[in-house]
Amino acid sequence: MENVALIESFSEFKDDKLIDRVTLMAILEDVLRNALKKKYGDDDNFDIIINPDKGDLEIWRNRIVVADGEVEEPNQEIELSEAQKIEPDFEVGEDVAEEVKLIDLGRRSILALRQNLISKIHEHDNTNIYKHFKELEGEIYTAEVHHIRHRAIILLDDDGNEIILPKDKQIPSDFFRKGENVRGIIESVELKGSKPAIVMSRTSPIFLEKLFEQEIPEVFDGLITVKKVVRIPGEKAKVAVDSYDDRIDPVGACVGMKGSRIHGIVRELGNENIDVINYTNNIQLFVTRALSPARVTSLKLDEENMRAEVLLKPEEVSKAIGRGGHNIRLAGQLTGYEIDVFREGAEEDVELKEFSDEIEGWVISEFSKAGLDTAKSILEQDVADLVKRTDLEEETILDVIAILREEFEE
Repeated sequence: MENVALIESFSEFKDDKLIDRVTLMAILEDVLRNALKKKYGDDDNFDIIINPDKGDLEIWRNRIVVADGEVEEPNQEIELSEAQKIEPDFEVGEDVAEEVKLIDLGRRSILALRQNLISKIHEHDNTNIYKHFKELEGEIYTAEVHHIRHRAIILLDDDGNEIILPKDKQIPSDFFRKGENVRGIIESVELKGSKPAIVMSRTSPIFLEKLFEQEIPEVFDGLITVKKVVRIPGEKAKVAVDSYDDRIDPVGACVGMKGSRIHGIVRELGNENIDVINYTNNIQLFVTRALSPARVTSLKLDEENMRAEVLLKPEEVSKAIGRGGHNIRLAGQLTGYEIDVFREGAEEDVELKEFSDEIEGWVISEFSKAGLDTAKSILEQDVADLVKRTDLEEETILDVIAILREEFEE
């Protein structure tokens, strides 16, 4: 009966887990041999026969018959009188095979054996899960929101595997409810103890690259290559694309008619603003394109120090810098160059910090964040635009304009 009970425990896991028959038999035999070692000190002389489909389990102990009183190794040898109780015509020197019942191991050993079996199957299952997800690192994966915590969202896939989406791997505008499906990339898989820790990310540049592969057929087919992706999650991204086929316009193919192709990607990323740029080996041209939507007047490269000095018309400066400095920061990351922006006619301009005696530092800082760091750059803007581009009150802006006009325009 104990044999059957053990096999039933074994079958519970065989039905639930994708473990092949040979592996299952090997696990069960390993667990049984460990139990035999504890009981008898050695398992070399035991034969284990398992049929998990029928629920059959047999353990046979092999010993050599020795004369009565001459047993030195009880696990390896059996007295003649004991052997003849099994089969009357046994003689000294012959081999005796005797069946061992699980009950002979003791009740506590049977319980420990069952627990060990469960543990081994879980361990094997976890190893398989780890290997499976390790191969999926960097790939898009979809799972369902199971539990929402303060620092992470716990997701479950169709097989019941737990995936973690940490707060810092979520796009700032992300908001998920229990039961919703979430897409991201498998960013890392690690074994913590015997359990795999699977981490998903929606902020990685690789996620955006994989979305291009998934949503744009030419990228999937390899006709268009995504050269580099940089992003500030939920805010802005720049994607450099190229094609070896001169007949294909890589930017047009990725964006689609009126943005139809890229719209799904933008929506997935919480309306992240995505600039798609034609890649080129011409660094000067690449830096110029990377600063889009700003139009560059002229550009000077210092290739040794990886710096670029860019001259722009005053009205183009704020476009080049972008909201919160996002555009120029991403352009620098995309090209690998540190970009310095200069205004045409800057010699007639005055930097805002020159007015620090009259304008508070935090106000100057707010203007700088919006790419407005000279007197002209502010005076050339409408008050309504300045309110939109900064976190400053209209009254504060009007005070600054009054100071600048009084001092700068005289």
